[in-house]
Amino acid sequence: CYHRSIEQSFLVKLCQLVHHLLNQLKVILDESSLGGLMHYTVSALKVCGSWTHTDVLLALSTIVYGNGPHCVQILSNLLSEDGVLLSYSAPCQPDMELQQAALNCMANLCFRVSGQPAVDDQYRSVCFRVFLQTLQSAQPVGANEILYCLVIQSALKGLQYCFLGGKWKFGGEEELGTLLASVKRLMFQGLPAVSVEWPLVLYPALLPQYDAVATPNPLETPKPPEPSKDSTASGKNFCFESINDLYNKHSETSDRLNHGRVRQGALHCLLAVVKAVEKRMLYGYWSSFIPDAPIGGPPPLTLLTIVLKDPSAKVRLSALQVLSGILDGSRQFLALAEDTASPRTSYTSFSFTLAASVRELHRALSLAVLAETSVQTLTQVIKCLAFLVSNAPYHRLRPGLLTKLWKHLHPYVHHRDGTVRVSVLNLYGAMVTTRAPLPEVQLLLQQPEGSGGSGTASFTPQSSTVSWRQREGASSPSHTPVPHSPCSNTLVHDCTSQCVFIHACHVFQVLCHLVRGYFPLIQVCLCEIRQVSAHCLSDADPSVQLHGSKLLEEFGTGTIQQYRAENKVPESSRVPISEVVHFWSDVLKGPLNAALQSEQHHKLQASACDTLSSILPQAFAQLPDKTQLMCITVLLGLTYADDCLVKSAAIRALGIYVLFPCLREDVMLVADTANAILAALENRSTNVRTKAAWSLGNLTDTLIANMESVGVDFQEELSDMLLLKMLQAANKATADKDRVTLNAVRALGNLLHFLRESQMSRSAFERPVEDAVRALVKTIQTDATMKVRWNACYALGNAFRNPALPLGKCAWSRDVFLALCHVVTSCTNFKVRIQSAAALAVPSRRGCYGDVEQMSTVWRSLAKALENSEDTNDFLEYRYSANLRHTLSQALLHLLSVSEFRDLPALAASLGGEEGMAIREHLIKYLQAEENRGGQEEEEGEGEIKIS
Repeated sequence: CYHRSIEQSFLVKLCQLVHHLLNQLKVILDESSLGGLMHYTVSALKVCGSWTHTDVLLALSTIVYGNGPHCVQILSNLLSEDGVLLSYSAPCQPDMELQQAALNCMANLCFRVSGQPAVDDQYRSVCFRVFLQTLQSAQPVGANEILYCLVIQSALKGLQYCFLGGKWKFGGEEELGTLLASVKRLMFQGLPAVSVEWPLVLYPALLPQYDAVATPNPLETPKPPEPSKDSTASGKNFCFESINDLYNKHSETSDRLNHGRVRQGALHCLLAVVKAVEKRMLYGYWSSFIPDAPIGGPPPLTLLTIVLKDPSAKVRLSALQVLSGILDGSRQFLALAEDTASPRTSYTSFSFTLAASVRELHRALSLAVLAETSVQTLTQVIKCLAFLVSNAPYHRLRPGLLTKLWKHLHPYVHHRDGTVRVSVLNLYGAMVTTRAPLPEVQLLLQQPEGSGGSGTASFTPQSSTVSWRQREGASSPSHTPVPHSPCSNTLVHDCTSQCVFIHACHVFQVLCHLVRGYFPLIQVCLCEIRQVSAHCLSDADPSVQLHGSKLLEEFGTGTIQQYRAENKVPESSRVPISEVVHFWSDVLKGPLNAALQSEQHHKLQASACDTLSSILPQAFAQLPDKTQLMCITVLLGLTYADDCLVKSAAIRALGIYVLFPCLREDVMLVADTANAILAALENRSTNVRTKAAWSLGNLTDTLIANMESVGVDFQEELSDMLLLKMLQAANKATADKDRVTLNAVRALGNLLHFLRESQMSRSAFERPVEDAVRALVKTIQTDATMKVRWNACYALGNAFRNPALPLGKCAWSRDVFLALCHVVTSCTNFKVRIQSAAALAVPSRRGCYGDVEQMSTVWRSLAKALENSEDTNDFLEYRYSANLRHTLSQALLHLLSVSEFRDLPALAASLGGEEGMAIREHLIKYLQAEENRGGQEEEEGEGEIKIS
């Protein structure tokens, strides 16, 4: 027995050594060593005394950490009904130190290393039940407080590892509710003055499951006793304190620390649940963790209670992380919130309750911002607010929430800590992107500089803007002066004044969001934004240059949107053309050229190409000739770059330039662009081919525009060989992926419309033209996306507009009409039906429709489609039924107008009798509607003449 005792002592030392080597020194085990150590420790649990089992389990937990899938041979023994781990981890285990070691071992078994498989679900389920039973069990009478907290921490960690180990399926709502109830109870473990009847299960409901006992200031940290006035110094009192007093103080501190760790572990576990459970299931428990508007009586105990009242900064941080996880992706749920209408007195609607919850979140988190002393926790509060702002439906809420938040957070833009400044900038970015343009944000942006910090939060001790900048050795704003401009916008000024610091990328993200969503308000800052962008484009950091380029692109896109006719922006509200020309002249003289030639940074080069493509066409026409030539030459050169990102961006930019009125009639530019596109269509990258097909569609749009404006002269100047290559390339592209086919069919329709009769009759074009038509027919008949099929129908209608197309004379004509007739009668998408009907109504001559039988087939198909124009199982399609009937009626009347005497018997048979009654009614309604519309237009015209 003596020798056996010595051997077991050596075993304990060995286990401690293994734990130290693996846990502290991070020694990595190979497969054979792992198997040997596992079998050794499991054997020791069977043959050695129970007094060694704690150390053996400690070593085993370190060995199996992240190696659960490799422990299949021992799991059946350890986790069976009479297994060591199940017996030691049971809530009835009297030795809590042994219970904690067993729970820790089970938790490490469930831990999954990223990229590695998880432990088998059956073993995870066994561990899950043990962990949950441990949380539900009450603290044993007389148990050591520290050991009990360690046991709970191990169980919470085990649950967290179970959820992080892969997809998890709960055994019904009861199991999830039981877990959430236990976790919520432990979220408040050890907090003073919390006396609550905790439920055993939380059910998905809107109302809380319990009422808190009324206690004043429930989570207020007790104040330390005031020092006695008679005492001369606190140090003297300390000297005479007894050993028992010191021990009691140490014990209280230790208890607070351990309870804080339990609360933190519970919140980490809840965060894992939030990530593992589907959002729609989780939101049923919304009211259990997030309150609505405060009412009379004590406030409910929720995550916001911890955020505002917990004494531990780490626990508050964990609560904020859970709250951020709940709010992230909650836009669809929060979209139901609304409180713009006056509340009903008879009952409170769910939308009003949810809106009150959003307001309470704003109130509590704003208080947390002002009260928080920990920089790390303050950063998380602001991040949590950003999640709230990104998902809340402010257009359905009474205004004022964002205004208060804007004023509260304005001083923190100049906080001495960089992470706080970055989080505030991200929050402002969320404000200017949510439902932009939002009227409340528009009012805030129109406030003059200096008004953003008005209110109670106009100054914080953390400001000291000048001092921290000088201490960090950063350039003072006086060294890089903010350009003088009429811009008085507070947010723009705050952003542009800090671009020289480490968070310049975040500043530019906010500026990009501002320009994208609130361009009419930001356009007065044209000079300021241009100079800041130029400053960042000359920065040594490529990421800063990238954001400067993107800001220029956003500004260019904003000006293009203003000048589009369909947006109907008044001339007085637009940026004057002269200012736009001056803007781009300065930009193109500056560091943007260096970005275009930055071969080491492909993303920057691609972004610079996108920036070139955002120049307003009217402004481009007024740029100097050498500047225009520089832009075109650079883009043509970059289409042959090795990097696919740069190549696709350059191809896309050329596809935009070729539409410019000042460039599209240049035959040489059209030819150079076409050759670059044809080369890109052969690229292995799908993204490059997609952009090339889109640009080819734009190029062929230009051909049609030139054909209508310039006429035959342009058609004759363009090379026949180039047209043939474009036709063949577009034919080939229709067999590519849908993203490529989408624009390839558009290009085919334009090319078939553009070709002259002399080209059609040439043998070199005969086969490619037939292939093009058959490619369009095949695209219509395949299971491609509806957008692709719509484009193919449109392309056929476009091709029918060419009188030189031998429609009705070639063998492929019958296939074309049969395909369109099949689509117009059977396609489930009404938009595709409308486009196919429109295509059938394009041919202007009777001979295009072929013989009498084919003409009759087209008529019957259109008539059948008109009769069934309301038959659909998809309610979303029903809204297009009126437009479909209008187009079908128009097509039928067009057939009547081009029909000949030989077609009349078949048409009369279709219109006569009871079967033709519905068709006659639809046609009469269409004619009456057209007549009424014509009368209204005539009256409006007469009114205009009288007024003039």
